[in-house]
Amino acid sequence: MKRYLVLGAVAAALAVPVAASAAQPPTAGSLAVQSCKAQQAALGAATFKSTYGANAYGKCVSKASKTASSQLTAANTSCKAEQAMSDADFSAAHGGKTFNAYYGGNSQSKGKGAGADAFGKCVSQKAQAASNASTQSTVNAAKSCRAERAASKTTFASTYGSGANAFGVCVSRKSKAKSA
Repeated sequence: MKRYLVLGAVAAALAVPVAASAAQPPTAGSLAVQSCKAQQAALGAATFKSTYGANAYGKCVSKASKTASSQLTAANTSCKAEQAMSDADFSAAHGGKTFNAYYGGNSQSKGKGAGADAFGKCVSQKAQAASNASTQSTVNAAKSCRAERAASKTTFASTYGSGANAFGVCVSRKSKAKSA
């Protein structure tokens, strides 16, 4: 019985930091890890490694962290602009809801901090959407490169090179072209 009480207390203590961090926007690192895991699952190990080369997961996270950092900055700027809009202008564009109501303020809090986490939720939603779009662009580019390489290895080699990083060059070019 004592053991269960200790386990219950430990579980409750661990749940508090998780709940407290739920309102915080994601970090560039967390978005990068999520993106790389999604890419790895969608592409399979062989294509994922062909895309990034040796130490594929580390290279993916490094590259995705840089992208996620700029996505978070853009989301932050966008949310500041939305938050600065008058309630009338914001509600006209968002189904009659205020900024706090649209993004969901902290319903547990009363008084001064009642809508405090709406800004964090705004940033989180916008950054997550941008990260998902970037991830999908990379996955689609890798699938396109895989098909192109299967269709003609000589054309693929003449276009992207014949080195170990040729597949990664193809994915990089195609994903940049799709995002531009």
